[in-house]
Amino acid sequence: MDPYTALISQLFWLIFLFMLFYPTLKAQTLEWSRERLIRAIEEKRKSRVITMIHRQETRSLFGFFMMRFITIEDSEQVLRAIRLTPKDMPIDFIIHTPGGLALAATQIANALSDHPAPVRVLVPHYAMSGGTLIAMAADEIIMDPHAVLGPVDPQLGTEPAASIVKIKNIKDANEIDDPTWVKIDVGEKALKQTFDYVVNLLKKKGYSEEVAKKVAEELATGKYTHDYPITVDKLKELGLRVSTDMPEEVYALMELYPQPSGAQSVQYIPVPYQKPDSNSKVVSK
Repeated sequence: MDPYTALISQLFWLIFLFMLFYPTLKAQTLEWSRERLIRAIEEKRKSRVITMIHRQETRSLFGFFMMRFITIEDSEQVLRAIRLTPKDMPIDFIIHTPGGLALAATQIANALSDHPAPVRVLVPHYAMSGGTLIAMAADEIIMDPHAVLGPVDPQLGTEPAASIVKIKNIKDANEIDDPTWVKIDVGEKALKQTFDYVVNLLKKKGYSEEVAKKVAEELATGKYTHDYPITVDKLKELGLRVSTDMPEEVYALMELYPQPSGAQSVQYIPVPYQKPDSNSKVVSK
């Protein structure tokens, strides 16, 4: 093999190895950056920081996308983090999620509500469905002014339980088949269980029974579609303890959970623009 061909071959294998290991190296670098920033937030706020951030992520050499939701694996990790937290240490739980498995969200909410020290749930963008359930387990919910929570009404697969239950009020009993009656029965149980759980969770966090039932009636009974955004003003109106004092470090942390480059559709120059000085003059030459 002549020297030129050997050089080309070596370059090919170097490029191949770089492409093979680059995604792993990039992911590890991001992980180290996240850990450093989390530690900085903990030192500043004297708390245990736990994050549950579900973004669409790119994995592997071929860049496949992976959507993430609340899972049992999430609840196992969160419960372990809470167990490792001293009883007198506050918890700052940073959450960004479209929701997920109700069982997992309930386990996380129970563990947070049982923690003796103050628990703050921080929502920089959104925490829907099960994420909202987790937020209600906090002593204080801290949100970006434009962040949102969502309804927590139960879903039977992809169908809202409240809508299934309404079938018996629309059709005659003899027009409803047995499988639908089963769904209606399960839907009624799910609605009652969710309503009662929200009431008990909020009462445990020091809310009055009146406020707890008001929130449960608004968010757990199918009054809205499941993806309806509940704003900061609406949450305050319902009586929940909501603050918009979001630490700047949380926004910086979210930057370390980037969307895949192929999925981004928004572009801007990431520099804050300054207002022109009213005393400045444009000098022409």
